[in-house]
Amino acid sequence: MPPVITRQLDVLPPLSLYIHIPWCIKKCPYCDFNSHAAGDSIPEEQYIDALIRDINAELPHIWGRRISSIFFGGGTPSLFSASALDRLLSHIRAVLPCLPAMEITLEANPGTFEQQKFSDYRQIGINRLSVGIQSFNDQHLKSLGRVHSGAEARRAVDMLQQAGFDNFNLDLMYALPAQTTQAVISDLEMALALKPTHLSHYQLTIEPNTFFHTHVPDKLPENDLIWEMQHESQQRLEDAGFLQYEVSAYAKPGQQSQHNMNYWHFGDYLGIGAGAHGKISRADNNQIYRVSKLRQPKAYMQHAGTATAISEQHELTSEQIDFEFMLNALRLKAGFASSLYQQHTGQSLSTIDEKLNLAVSKGLLDVTGQHIKPSEQGFLFLNDLLLIFLTDDTGE
Repeated sequence: MPPVITRQLDVLPPLSLYIHIPWCIKKCPYCDFNSHAAGDSIPEEQYIDALIRDINAELPHIWGRRISSIFFGGGTPSLFSASALDRLLSHIRAVLPCLPAMEITLEANPGTFEQQKFSDYRQIGINRLSVGIQSFNDQHLKSLGRVHSGAEARRAVDMLQQAGFDNFNLDLMYALPAQTTQAVISDLEMALALKPTHLSHYQLTIEPNTFFHTHVPDKLPENDLIWEMQHESQQRLEDAGFLQYEVSAYAKPGQQSQHNMNYWHFGDYLGIGAGAHGKISRADNNQIYRVSKLRQPKAYMQHAGTATAISEQHELTSEQIDFEFMLNALRLKAGFASSLYQQHTGQSLSTIDEKLNLAVSKGLLDVTGQHIKPSEQGFLFLNDLLLIFLTDDTGE
């Protein structure tokens, strides 16, 4: 029989707030997020009302806990007006303790805002933007189904800088249809010239339940070419002073996304909005819960604030906690302090000693003193490393 694992959550992990805005101008063919074409109008005020009800219903589960960061994701949150988001943020500040000067990030897509809107976002306390560029090449943007051009992407960054945003992320994709390594580096050069503090640089993957899954694009790069794109990009970003701190995240020193760092450190996050997911630890019963909300915006708005709005809720088993902690923490190139495991799971690190030792013996993990991190080999073959923590035993 497996050993009985005692869990004791003496100190709860940091708590972030994720707010999902589910509408986009157009659904991209590669996107597997919960997003819906906006149509002629968005029920902005009705949705903000629903989000407020959602927050109020969650309050008993997080009494006394402070919010360390807020992230508006989507969808395209920049479709919403600053006044609507201000109403929501004002309510959050009224009912939840918030860390002073905390990071508040808004995802934005070129073509969904103008100069005044950026200035208004800044005025209501949003202090970080994440802009979905994907590419500056019009041909590649068209192949991705994006609604903006390369020129509009550059203009959007110019506008956000004029509005006073000096902390912003740019999303870029590579391994696009018919893309060359030279084109990937060209995109990077254009992005670097705009002086972002953070870059998300990730490979196009064909996900289930997307248009690309049933209509796979022609001329996708082969694996050898993808490897070349990745290697050349990493070198260029390193030369530009960007630290790769996570699988697809690069930042100037001290500019890592604090919200995402909380995810990767297995911190807690309250998820509100249509299709939002959350993870909440409770000290009263030493359990960790996963919670998700109804995906369809209409159904979510109808039921927000009631138990019916919850589409799924379950306690994590000890085995799930082991795997989910490692699934997140080992995405960080620098790894984590070994004490973080017990702090954020409530379980002793000794419960996974065999798996840790196996990963070390395979050359996939470095354990030195009070620190654990993927080896260079382990970071390159992260799936192989994570599989060790997915299994219930340490057999081959």
